Amino acid sequence: MEKILSLVRRCVEDYDMIQAGDRVAVGVSGGKDSLVTLAALAKLAKFYPKPFTVEAITLDLGAADGQAPADFGALREYCEKLEVPFTLLHTEISHIIFDLRREKNPCSMCAKMRRGALNNALVERGIRKIALGHHFDDAVETFFLSLFYEGRISCFQPVTELTRTGITQIRPLLYCGEGMVRGAAKRHNLPVVKNPCPADGYTKRQEVKELVVELEKQYPGLKERVFGAMQRLPLTAWEPVEHRRRPYAEEKE
Repeated sequence: MEKILSLVRRCVEDYDMIQAGDRVAVGVSGGKDSLVTLAALAKLAKFYPKPFTVEAITLDLGAADGQAPADFGALREYCEKLEVPFTLLHTEISHIIFDLRREKNPCSMCAKMRRGALNNALVERGIRKIALGHHFDDAVETFFLSLFYEGRISCFQPVTELTRTGITQIRPLLYCGEGMVRGAAKRHNLPVVKNPCPADGYTKRQEVKELVVELEKQYPGLKERVFGAMQRLPLTAWEPVEHRRRPYAEEKE
């Protein structure tokens, strides 16, 4: 976890993500990405020169007909181990999308409903900053998704200001590759909750992920060059505060 912690700190500093006195919520889905984000920020909070606190917020999406409900008991115990406050919010998002609306392309609607529920919960609790678990590979794949399906040079931002709610989204895992994150979650036996979504693995994002894997075999270093181009263009809000950094996404932890 030390290598990931180093890269998370570097990313936080490059994009000025955390200020003294921040109360940072981590949106913990139960997946490896959000759990590693939580673990890294909980450790960082113990020694970072700008004092901040961390807490975990998890959305229970409920279960569509025929689905088994997710069990977040191990996640709660892990937060207790980290000494991080844990909040579980119950919703019926899965039931609405798959049983009532019967969405054929559910991902966009689900994402909007999850963002809305999470943002409402943050506002109610007086929290103005949330850390999301998007990593290096997510950024590259999102860049290609925007290019292929929308005809735009675009990606989510390392720091996003939501002006309507006053909430700031940060993505401190951006310098960490998916392989590094997966390895850390396995080595540290993090309590990963299996994604119960019926659409998991059958999305446009999955198609692009598989395409990027094949392209990387033919053009080694492709992902690093794309990520660097995003910083150098730069895309909106993608130029680091000190433009001398680069991710070390494929290094061993």
